[in-house]
Amino acid sequence: MKSFKAIRLGLFFFTFTLVNFSTVAIGQTFKFVALGDMPYSLPQDLRRFENLITEINRLKPSFSIFIGDTKSGSTLCSDEHNQIIKSYFLSFKAPLVYSPGDNEWTDCHRPLAGAYDPLERLEALRKVFFSTNQSLGKNTIRLQRQADLDPRYSKYVENAYWIKNNFLFVNIHIPGSNNNNEGAESAIKEYQDRNQANLTWIDQAFNLATQRNLNGIIFAYQADMFYKPSQLTSSDSGYRDTLESLISRSDIFNKPMLLIHGDSHRLIIDQPLHLKHQKKVLENVLRLQVMGADQVQAVEINVNPAQEQPFSFRPIILKENK
Repeated sequence: MKSFKAIRLGLFFFTFTLVNFSTVAIGQTFKFVALGDMPYSLPQDLRRFENLITEINRLKPSFSIFIGDTKSGSTLCSDEHNQIIKSYFLSFKAPLVYSPGDNEWTDCHRPLAGAYDPLERLEALRKVFFSTNQSLGKNTIRLQRQADLDPRYSKYVENAYWIKNNFLFVNIHIPGSNNNNEGAESAIKEYQDRNQANLTWIDQAFNLATQRNLNGIIFAYQADMFYKPSQLTSSDSGYRDTLESLISRSDIFNKPMLLIHGDSHRLIIDQPLHLKHQKKVLENVLRLQVMGADQVQAVEINVNPAQEQPFSFRPIILKENK
């Protein structure tokens, strides 16, 4: 049984690892950046966002992951905004992989957001940001999209995976606002169809990681599925199926995993999954919730395959962005 231990000092977690070097797969260390939920306050946050991108480019990560919400829920869901954000994404020197949030489409029916049809806005996002099998950024990487691998789910171009140094990275479309499982009948139907695609994508990710004997899995998505306990128990929860799948498959996989999301705009690093009806925490699974909104900041993640717990974290906080 692997042993993962962590303590928290202030805002930061420092991992202490018990390593059995006879069983640890040695590989090359690398780093990547996670960020999202920005820019919210327009136009004043645009300069702060530009400064953050400049700093990320200076750090030269292998790639960056943007976990959704390119705007606040009270600003226009316009085509113009999508093009502006795409231009920012293309200014990242390293590849950037994007997963949509709720503010870009599910919440676009709000009057302040323009009273759009959310499903039309979702299709607009897919056309602007997911039209090829390449990531965004000045330099790109090829992504394996669910739409290309499984004809049953040809519409879900935003679900993708890629492999870096024997770690599997998986983008999965899970937005806030209860995963769109609320409101109009068309919204519920959209949720049901996408939820099935997501559950299949999660299963395929674990199967791939097991078959290839990969060192670990990183899932990236937007929603904070842990903000209240009822998300795992309520029949109305848009996250229950996803959480049940992650819990059962993570327990069997029993290798390092990292869940990266935003939505609640606070830096959190913890171990959020536990077996149902038991007090057993799944110690192989860490969760990183990135900052956002007023905190135009990011997190640099270092991955060291030589460590039994391979993930370590460093906040990217610019003085002028405070």
